[in-house]
Amino acid sequence: MDCDLNLKATELRLGLPGTTDAISPPKNNKRSSPDSDSAPPPPKAQIVGWPPVRSYRKNNLAEAESGSFVKVSMDGAPYLRKIDLKVYNCYLELLEGLEKMFKLTIGEYSEREGYKGSEYAPAYEDKDGDLMLVGDVPWEMFKSSCKRLRIMKASDARGLGCAV
Repeated sequence: MDCDLNLKATELRLGLPGTTDAISPPKNNKRSSPDSDSAPPPPKAQIVGWPPVRSYRKNNLAEAESGSFVKVSMDGAPYLRKIDLKVYNCYLELLEGLEKMFKLTIGEYSEREGYKGSEYAPAYEDKDGDLMLVGDVPWEMFKSSCKRLRIMKASDARGLGCAV
C-alpha cells in the first residue's frame, strides 16, 4: 500500500506564492528585520492631519510668549474671564478694562491705604503662589510674574500688603 500522497504540494510554507524557497519562522516573537546591523529605522512619513490642530495651536501659543494671558476671577461671579496683559500698558489701563469687563468701580490705589473707596480690590497670584495687591510692584515686574488675577472683596483683601 505504497501510495504517493505528494505531500510536498500540500505542505504549508511561509513565503510568497509561486516561490519554492521556504522562509524559516523567526526564533522569537519579534519580527526579524532584513538588516539587523543595529541601524536606526528609517524615519516614518508624517501622516497628513497629524498632530491634531489643538496640540499645534497649544504649542504655537506657548512658543509665542507664555504668561501674557491670565485668568481673571471675581468674588461672587460664577464665571472666569481671560485677558491678555500685553494689551495694557499700565495699571490704570488694566483697572479700567477690569471695571468695564465686570461692571464695577475700583477706587484709587495708594501705597499706604491700598484701594480706597471701593467694595473690591484687585489682587494677583504671582509665580511663587503669593497673593498680592495689583499695584504693589512696578508694571513690568507685574506683567512677568502675574499668573492669575482675582477681584476680591475689600474686606478680604485687608491682610494683603496694605491696609485697605
